[in-house]
Amino acid sequence: MKRRHLVLVALSLLAAPLAHAQETEIESVILDQIEAFRADDFAAAFDHASPGIKQLFGTPERFGRMVRQGYPMVHRPAEVDFLGTRDAGNTRKQRVTMRDSGGAIHILEYDMIERDGRWRIDGVRLIEAPEVGA
Repeated sequence: MKRRHLVLVALSLLAAPLAHAQETEIESVILDQIEAFRADDFAAAFDHASPGIKQLFGTPERFGRMVRQGYPMVHRPAEVDFLGTRDAGNTRKQRVTMRDSGGAIHILEYDMIERDGRWRIDGVRLIEAPEVGA
């Protein structure tokens, strides 16, 4: 029993750096895409999308139009903060807060998948922010 406990502790210590590295990589992909949106470089932003998202929108221009119209806080955020990731089977979920140009705070959840050794964005969902002071 004691040996099994030591093995579990050792495995958890080895897994922590890997999880941190994944989180850092995921944050980098999201920030790179946001920087591409800020520059209106929709081809570069589209490059961070998963194959399924690319198939759904077909072109970087259509993808960019959807983001500008449906997710303006992602297109031009004033501030971005990462809240952490969680495992969800074959995806990682990354929560992000974004402050838009008007000062409103939005919470988004990114679905991240790993393809060809790179993390790709497989979807973004706007999460209802709790009412503050209500």
